[in-house]
Amino acid sequence: MKCIFGGALLALIASLQAGAAERDLSPVEAKAREMFATVIAIPTVKGRGKMPELANYLAGELKDAGFSDSDIEIIRVGETAAFTVRYKGDGSSGAKPIVFMAHMDVVDAKREDWEYDPFTLREENGYFIGRGTADNKYGVVNLTQTFMRLKQEGFTPNRDLVLAFTGDEETDMETTRLLAYDRKDLTDAEYALNSDAGGGGYLEDGTALPYLLQAAEKTYATFEITARNSGGHSSRPRPDNAIYDLAKALLKIEAHIFPVMSNDITRAAARADGERIGGDLGGHLVTFADDPANKKAVKAIRKDGNYSTMLSTTCVATMLDAGHAENALPQSAVATVNCRIFPGVEIEDVQQTLAEIIENDALEIKPASDLYVASPASELREDVVAALSTAIQSRFDDVEIIPSMSSGGTDGMHYRRAGVPTYGVSGRFGKAGDSSNAHGLNERLPVETFYGGLDHWIIMIKELAGDQH
Repeated sequence: MKCIFGGALLALIASLQAGAAERDLSPVEAKAREMFATVIAIPTVKGRGKMPELANYLAGELKDAGFSDSDIEIIRVGETAAFTVRYKGDGSSGAKPIVFMAHMDVVDAKREDWEYDPFTLREENGYFIGRGTADNKYGVVNLTQTFMRLKQEGFTPNRDLVLAFTGDEETDMETTRLLAYDRKDLTDAEYALNSDAGGGGYLEDGTALPYLLQAAEKTYATFEITARNSGGHSSRPRPDNAIYDLAKALLKIEAHIFPVMSNDITRAAARADGERIGGDLGGHLVTFADDPANKKAVKAIRKDGNYSTMLSTTCVATMLDAGHAENALPQSAVATVNCRIFPGVEIEDVQQTLAEIIENDALEIKPASDLYVASPASELREDVVAALSTAIQSRFDDVEIIPSMSSGGTDGMHYRRAGVPTYGVSGRFGKAGDSSNAHGLNERLPVETFYGGLDHWIIMIKELAGDQH
């Protein structure tokens, strides 16, 4: 077996990135950085067909660490691929496997928009910069190197552990649905841990902020609302102008406030944040946690942009397409309305609500895709919270863990819908007020987060699937 964490890698790493900050790397850190640079360099964006290349690279690294061909499966789906690895346990726990999730694809990045090549890892001013550094190739590398290191040290889990990497989370989620619904032989599990959600923060002096454990997420659905008529010449206006009809409908959507909803996750998050921030808003958040029907608290929270979205489903117009000539009445007008849907609410129910809001049967309302799904919240598990706490405490003291609901969607939505409770417990910590700029220019990850989190999953796995359990 090749020793993949040997000290000879240090010189190799130094040559991977010109201008990288000087740092004495341990063999584990050096290997992880080498992998990070390689993974970032493979442009796994839709349309380039590079996902199998990344999957094969990861497979090679895992085989060198001791995994067999039978442990690894690469599933081609069109131009993309899903990737799974089974770390066989001894079965002593009698429990079903744990799935560990990440996505290998990234949002596209145009070379002409970036000062440097977005698919070359750079280290600058305490950050790793490049497409996917934060979303989600950090998760891919961190989980992969965890499995490699555990295998090399001879660790045997008390149940099977499964890596489940998807290849189109940022776009169509075909590989996600494949793993969650169709290949349960690979991913049937007691629960799943997602590297693409959850995380903490810290102040300039190194003091850690509360860690947000994602246990629910809003799903999304985009609806197309269309007004049509036969049109005509612009010199002869008619009362049923398609643009005006659509505009009236959109104003009604703008004015509509979806009813307040809550679950154990959002109430716990409201209480924790309220106690932490204090003041009037903090008091209202605590009141909401005690009584979600409290109108005064709800009204105050609605006014705050940071917390208003936790209260309900939201829908907003995002695009318009209307008319065909400047001197002709429009024969059609189409609006795109994007909805972020509270956990457990079905897509059909939101569509029906939009119809009731608009009150115009002549307008067509339809989902832009038939692939949207509702997704429930996941009830918190004491063992997961305890393992996460142990992992965090290895880096920071006295970090509060707060359950959270994401306003955007991840692969977790499909696993939850498939009956697998899913928790976002990434090893990522960021500086307070500092954006990773995921999906944007100069996407970045703090260097200290990368190196500081290399033991994150090892600690969690040994807590959840080690001999003591």
